[in-house]
Formats: sequence, C-alpha cells, structure tokens
Amino acid sequence: MVRIGILGATGAVGQRLIQLLEPHSEFDIATLTASPASAGRTYADAAKWRADSPIPESVTDIEVVETDPEAIPNDVDLLFSSLPSDVGAAVEPALAEAGYVVSSNSSNARMDDDVPLVIPEVNPDHVNVLEVQRDERGWDGALLKNPNCSTITMVPTLAALDEWGLEAVCVSTLQAVSGAGYSGVTSMEIIDNAIPHIGGEEAKMERESRKLLGDFDGAEITLHGMDVAASCNRIPTIDGHLENVWADTRDPITPEGAAEAMDEYPSAALRSSPDQLLHTFNDPERPQPRLDRNRGNGMAVCAGGFRDTSDGIQYNCLSHNTIRGAAGASVLNGELLLEEGWV
Repeated sequence: MVRIGILGATGAVGQRLIQLLEPHSEFDIATLTASPASAGRTYADAAKWRADSPIPESVTDIEVVETDPEAIPNDVDLLFSSLPSDVGAAVEPALAEAGYVVSSNSSNARMDDDVPLVIPEVNPDHVNVLEVQRDERGWDGALLKNPNCSTITMVPTLAALDEWGLEAVCVSTLQAVSGAGYSGVTSMEIIDNAIPHIGGEEAKMERESRKLLGDFDGAEITLHGMDVAASCNRIPTIDGHLENVWADTRDPITPEGAAEAMDEYPSAALRSSPDQLLHTFNDPERPQPRLDRNRGNGMAVCAGGFRDTSDGIQYNCLSHNTIRGAAGASVLNGELLLEEGWV
C-alpha cells in the first residue's frame, strides 16, 4: 500500500478525496492537513462533513496537521492537494522540493512550462514533463496538475474529434454551484437565477485546453493550434457541469461520425478510469446533470445533441464536476504516477 496524505482535507474537494481514497486498494490515508485553525484536532472535529455518505470511521480520529513540509511524515509517498490556489502556490513547490510527489487539483502553476497538466485518458505522456521539472528545479519530489473542472469536461470530447483537425472551439458552460465550494455562492444569489460570469474560468478553459491537447517532444510542450473561446455561467444545479460546444474542423464531420468517435474513444487501464470514458446519446434532451452526472461512478463524460454547423459540429457535454472534474481527476493522476513509477 502507498501511504498518502490529503492537503486541504476539510474542504469540499478534500472530503471528496477522502470518499474516493479511503476504500482504494492501492492507497492508505496516513495524514490529513488543513489550516492552522484545524491543526491539532481530530478530523471528525475539524471537518464540517457535508459529503453524501457517512464520514469513514478510519479517518475520524486522525489528527489534522498544518500544511507544512515539517508537519507531514517523511514516510508519506504521495500527496493529493485540494488547497486554495494562493496557498498551493506557496506550499506545493516547497513540498516537491522537500521530496514529496504531489497530485494537485489547485489552479496554481497549471500553465507553467515544466508542470504537467494531465488527463490520463488524453495525454498520459505529458507526465514525463516531470523529468524536465526535476532537472530544472532540482526537486527530489514532483508536482503534477489536473485541469479545471469545466476544461476536463470538454477536452476528452475534443480529443475524440481531433482527427478531423480542430481549428476553433467555442463553449458556453452551465456550471453547478458545488464548483464554487460550500460558501462560494449564496442561496440569495443563485435561487431563481443564473450568473453569467465566473471569475477567471473563461481564461482557464481557453489556455488549459490547448496545453492538454498539445504535443510533448521530450523537452517541451507545444500548445495545440486551435482557437478557444469560452463563456462560463453558474446555474442552480448542485453537481454536474453541462457545456454547449461548437467545434470548427479542417475536414468535414458529421453528427454520426462525431458520436461514433466519442463512443469508441479509449479509456485508460487505471483503477478509477471508467470502462467507457465517453457516452453519447441520440436523445437531444440528454445529457442532463441530474440524470447523467453519476455515469461511470461520476468519472465518465456524456455527450449528445450533435448537430451539423457550417464549419464543423455542435454538441453538449457533461461530467460530475467534483468527481471527474476535481477529486477523481487527482486520484486518477495519482494512479498514473504510481503506474509510471514516479511513486
């Protein structure tokens, strides 16, 4: 068993990480970190547990420690980070320098040249950017990122269409309130409402998509040449990001061809990757968050509503934003790190 730690374990994504990792056959939760206000308390006392299953008994009595290299046991092999980006920017490099391998959901450093941004079913070879990272930074540890929750919904579908030559992508998102965390959107803001802006989200989708679909030549990543434009909106669903995508392609593409390519797109041979990564629907009213977000234990991406456009294809896609889009993505990257011998 690989001894692991969870950084930011009391937050929403931290609780999802505990849900996914506590029963994991390859990982053993050895340490949990949080803010100084929570340090020294048991996890059951420090965490306001809000996940949709009971708190696992195996973690209730673990004493929470500060998110600091000196507070984390030396025999921990892998850290999963759900830290706020400002905290992650300060702490994660220090942890990697101290020798820890970090699989992070935090947004800091995702676009750094020597930090791999990875979806294992899409660009597993990018994990080898860690060799460049260690050479350039002199770290004994490593820092790996998964993308933003809205980016990770769209990019696997685009990967299935890239054989037609992606040239431009426009996307409009309808994102669940859980993506903002427990205190991110008040009920008075979101009930009977929609918010047509999520700070920084558009830029993340536009940049991260091109890095994920880019090429790694062993020394550096060349960004994909497509143009990406995003409009991100918050709606009053609890979980599940639904996205409307318009993809312009170099070569003609049909709705039937796009759906077939997605259904046949390969998954990864990792424990947490679903048997079928992309599921498509003929019903133009699917996918829907309430009906489809938990497909593949929340790790699949669904698509439907395929229509011809003058320059390519239009469709809708959906995934569970706190599982596939956050905690599950970090777990999957941790499994990739283990599979590839980085842990």
